Amino acid sequence: MKRGGMSCDADATRSFYSRRAASYAADTGDYSVSEHLTRFSALLAQDARVLELGCGSGRDSAWMLSKGFEVHPTDGIAEMAEQASARLGIPVAVLPFAQISALDSYDGVWANACLLHVPRHDLADILQRIQRALKPNGIFYASYKAGRGEGFDGLGRYYNYPDQDWLRLNYGRGWSSLEILAQQGGGYDGLPTPWLHVFAQKADGGEQVV
Repeated sequence: MKRGGMSCDADATRSFYSRRAASYAADTGDYSVSEHLTRFSALLAQDARVLELGCGSGRDSAWMLSKGFEVHPTDGIAEMAEQASARLGIPVAVLPFAQISALDSYDGVWANACLLHVPRHDLADILQRIQRALKPNGIFYASYKAGRGEGFDGLGRYYNYPDQDWLRLNYGRGWSSLEILAQQGGGYDGLPTPWLHVFAQKADGGEQVV
C-alpha cells in the first residue's frame, strides 16, 4: 500500500517484533518507572480498570498490577503477548489496535511507545476506538517519536513521526483535556530521539473542543 510515495504496510514492523520477541523483551524488561507512568497512575482511583496496549515485555503492566490496578495487558503481536504472559503469570490477549471494540469499559488506557507504529491514515480511527473504550473522565496516555512525516528507522520499523499540530488534529473532539509534552530521550535503536507524550481525558458527557 502506498500513501504519498511511502509504504505504510506494517508487515516489516510486525515481523521485527515477532522474530525478536524474546530478545526484545529481555532488552526492555527492566527499567526505572517513568515519570509518565507515575503520573498516569496518580490520576486513577486505586481500583481502576486499565487497558494496556502494546505491552511488550509486560514491564508496565507488572508495575501497575503491583499497585493494585485491574490491568488488562494486550499486544498486537502474538509472540510478544507470550513473552508478557510468561512474565506476568496471567493471560495476555492479542489485540491489534483496529480490533479495539470495548465501550465505556476502562478508567485508563496506557499505550506507551506503540501507537507510533500505526500508519498515519489509520491513527484517527484507532484514537476514536480508544476514546470509546474509556469511561467518561477516563485517562489516556500515549507516546510518539516526533517528526514531520512517516518513515522507517534503521531497524526497518515503520513510524508515523507526528508533530504536535498533526496529533491534535487526529485526536479530534470528545476530550475534556489534551496535553502534549515534548521531551528528548532515547529509543531501542540507541539513538537520541525527540518524543511527544500525550495525556488526554475523555469528556464527561457532551462533546468538548480541546
